[in-house]
Amino acid sequence: MAVDFRFIIIGRGMMGTAAARHLSSMADGIALIGPREPEERKAHHGVFASHYDEARITRTFDGNLAWGTFAARALDRYREIEAKSGISFYSEVGCLFAGPEKNEQDYIERALTVSRTLGSNIETIAPSELGQRFPYLAVAADFTGYFERKRAGHINPRALVRAQGKLAEQGGVSLIEATVTSVRDAGSHVEVTAGGRRYSAERVLVAAGGFSNFHALLPRPVDTRVMARTVAFYEIGEREMAIFSDMPSTIVLGDREEDHIYILPPVRYPDGKTYLKLGGDTEALSFERLEDAGAWFRSDGSAAERDHLSAIALQLMPELAGCRVTSAPCVANFTPTGYPYAGFTQSPRIAVLTGGNFVAAKSSDELGRLGAVLLAEGQLGEADFGGALTPFFAAA
Repeated sequence: MAVDFRFIIIGRGMMGTAAARHLSSMADGIALIGPREPEERKAHHGVFASHYDEARITRTFDGNLAWGTFAARALDRYREIEAKSGISFYSEVGCLFAGPEKNEQDYIERALTVSRTLGSNIETIAPSELGQRFPYLAVAADFTGYFERKRAGHINPRALVRAQGKLAEQGGVSLIEATVTSVRDAGSHVEVTAGGRRYSAERVLVAAGGFSNFHALLPRPVDTRVMARTVAFYEIGEREMAIFSDMPSTIVLGDREEDHIYILPPVRYPDGKTYLKLGGDTEALSFERLEDAGAWFRSDGSAAERDHLSAIALQLMPELAGCRVTSAPCVANFTPTGYPYAGFTQSPRIAVLTGGNFVAAKSSDELGRLGAVLLAEGQLGEADFGGALTPFFAAA
């Protein structure tokens, strides 16, 4: 039978819009389906996304070669995407890792090895010099710094999604503003139900992030954990801007890998105010139902986690004392492999791209490219770490 589209991509987030942009240069007959960001988050009872934000850290310094490679490939395309779309989203302010060398030596050595492989320039800053170079940060006397000045900083995820969507549409992609509620392999094609309408395609890519297992989007759910994450925002005034305005994106390492704290430089938000944002990776709350995930996104996150982050922030940056603190919810979508999923499901016509593992925003353009290659060619090669990205699914 004749189909409406050759390819349908489900999810208008960071990976889905990137996949649509890349696929538009490989094929015709593409649709990108997904809702826009709700105007009133706390009154919205549909699906959400974690890119509803203004700043995410970007870097290539990583203890894993695959993740470092994904980031480097994406970073090398940022300026091209900005130029072609006319939308700015990348601030190359650098990224500083700081930690007690004895506790994180294995990770640091791996990250330095990856950096050499990728051609990234990482400056090692001795403990005696760290405070002089980065006076905004108060850490223990034994902390060493690892500073990536180029190909690092932060991106605006909302703006990046707008840029990807604009370029995808210019490339001939049909943008359909609706929430997909069903995906079904009909034998010769795939049927997709969205907004009360039915669409058909030869192949479908589900790139719905932490919401991929909600609604009937996949033949079987992917094996992921959708975890709650709370971020804290410090409202920054003129006094604080004089101290923090030149800071790089910062990651402070703890005793365990999950104890790290990430800090974004001051960024202006849509409410006209400027905020310094920080977050961590220790919350244990997870979601298996759309209703529970939705309730989380309508909240302000965890008050206990906000207070925990605030206490750490004041230890690391005492000059924040007296600033107003607020919080917001986010989710992280973890896979048991530690890698994103990019592969086909039990259906040879339905593929999935998900599993950001709390580190994928910076790499989303490259992960989207992998999703596009998967749809167009049917598989990923080892140059793209295809074997490591094979999805795992819940038991039947």
